[in-house]
Amino acid sequence: MKLMPPTGSLILADAPFSAEQESWLAGFIAGIAAAERRETAPGDAPSATVDVLFGTQTGTAESLADEAVAGARARGLGGTAAALDAVTPEQLAAMSHLLVVVSTYGEGEMPDNAGLFWEALQSEGAPRLEGLRYAVLGLGDRGYDDFCQAAKLIDTRLEQLGAVRLHDRVDCDVEFEEPAAAWTAAVLERLAAETGATGAGAAPAPAAGDTAGGAGPASRTRSPWNRRNPYRSRLAVNRLLSSPGSAKEIRHYEFELGDSGIAYTAGDALAVMPVNAEALVGELLQHLGASGDEDVEGRPLAEVLRTGREIRTPSKELIAELVERAPSSELASVVARGDRSDLDSWLWNRDVLDLLRDAGPAAPDLDALLPFLRPLQARQYSISSSPLAHPDRVHLTIASVRYDTPHRRYEGVASTYLADRVGAYAEGAADSAVGVYLQPNASFGVPADDDAPMIMIGPGTGIAPFRGFLHERAARGASGRNWLFFGDQHRASDFVYEDELAELGERGVLTRLDLAFSRDQAEKVYVQTRMRERSRELYGWLEDGAHVYVCGDASRMAKDVEAALLGVIAEQRGRGDEDAARYLADLRRAKRYVRDVY
Repeated sequence: MKLMPPTGSLILADAPFSAEQESWLAGFIAGIAAAERRETAPGDAPSATVDVLFGTQTGTAESLADEAVAGARARGLGGTAAALDAVTPEQLAAMSHLLVVVSTYGEGEMPDNAGLFWEALQSEGAPRLEGLRYAVLGLGDRGYDDFCQAAKLIDTRLEQLGAVRLHDRVDCDVEFEEPAAAWTAAVLERLAAETGATGAGAAPAPAAGDTAGGAGPASRTRSPWNRRNPYRSRLAVNRLLSSPGSAKEIRHYEFELGDSGIAYTAGDALAVMPVNAEALVGELLQHLGASGDEDVEGRPLAEVLRTGREIRTPSKELIAELVERAPSSELASVVARGDRSDLDSWLWNRDVLDLLRDAGPAAPDLDALLPFLRPLQARQYSISSSPLAHPDRVHLTIASVRYDTPHRRYEGVASTYLADRVGAYAEGAADSAVGVYLQPNASFGVPADDDAPMIMIGPGTGIAPFRGFLHERAARGASGRNWLFFGDQHRASDFVYEDELAELGERGVLTRLDLAFSRDQAEKVYVQTRMRERSRELYGWLEDGAHVYVCGDASRMAKDVEAALLGVIAEQRGRGDEDAARYLADLRRAKRYVRDVY
């Protein structure tokens, strides 16, 4: 008999238990471990303990959960924070006060560290929760149809299981700071009043990253730089990575951190505040019959459109308004068909100007249009450097979005802003400074154990965080093996960082590199193809305790990679698809299968 190494479980691999019995035992053991870990900090004993559970894809929900725990402790309440997937239904049933902070990912989906929790919560065997009082905070983007869907689902299901709502759910849009703070304060004040908390709290909660699987600083100091107050960083390097003949334009950027105090870790993201192209702003002003000098919120209209509003991607509210105003337009006919994918396809290469032109005379004038233009949002990019190797700079790897149609040329907002219009890299540009701020991601980082193997799967610009991971491990002198799956269209033009990867291989940092260039042969080959071809070795690494990381497109690549991974596990274990799914779920719980997808 042998122990099951991939999860750290104490259940023997060939123990005579059914799947249901294994699941119950795993939850029972996890509950004991969790109880042993819970210790009240020095100070007066709290009058009640608040469990704050988070589901996050980028780290924002985790940060808000940590703030809620700190707020609870400041009010004399006990507080702990954990990912939703770290909690079993049995542990949930033993809680008295629960706060859930959860983002919505993709098309109304649970974030990666909440999927297993949701599966268990909606199962027929989920326990009743009459003794639980709870509140839910949702994070999302109203630009998507399934706005805060994950929060809505969890809120409803907890109520169905008998839990009592102690505060109404709040669904936050992209400008989440104020409503999230108000929700947290209101919920905690109510709990403090109900439980008789004295306000003489214990020590503050640890910051995000303290107990993460990745190795970062011992604690995170809250940065003064954010969406409303970005740091003006000088763009020091803008280098083309892709070669002539490539269908893509992939660039390497380096931002100076200067005196910002920004302390990042490999696996974090950098948010970039973009600026709309002058040409597009000019076309929109011309269509509206405006000069650009009109006063809007105390600023010239042209400046508002350039730096303050989304004019590339139409909002849902604008689409609905245009359909009502112009029921015979092409947009209205597409909407009337009721096919969401058809509408997404039609909108893919159209911007606000296109929709206004399509509506003709029925289109709104300037004053009527402005309320339908959403605030211009930061674009987040995975950091492709390590602070151990580059402490004074942050590196990004970005594909410039450009494409032509018969009547117009289209460009990505942030990618071409950086490529063409910042600093000395664009003729006539006045400024090399770009507004940026850090977006920590405590759940996506290099293993704390330097001996642990890493498997990294990142085609195209998905290689970005893994370049940082490899630099991190090199700087730390980590002995763990590192295996990278990378690919793109053509090796001759799309093999970015080829020389770096070769050098890392020569130094023994990159143990294995598997390449998949899809269009260099008649039959297309992708990273998932290579995974299947290396099935035995890949499973062997998993059995040896490897951490698996995936970065890239969520809608197709990440799903195909997960299907390939499940296939590898099922083939090598020979116990069927359900066993493979449980094995992968155990990897998720152990934070050994994590994704950075978009």
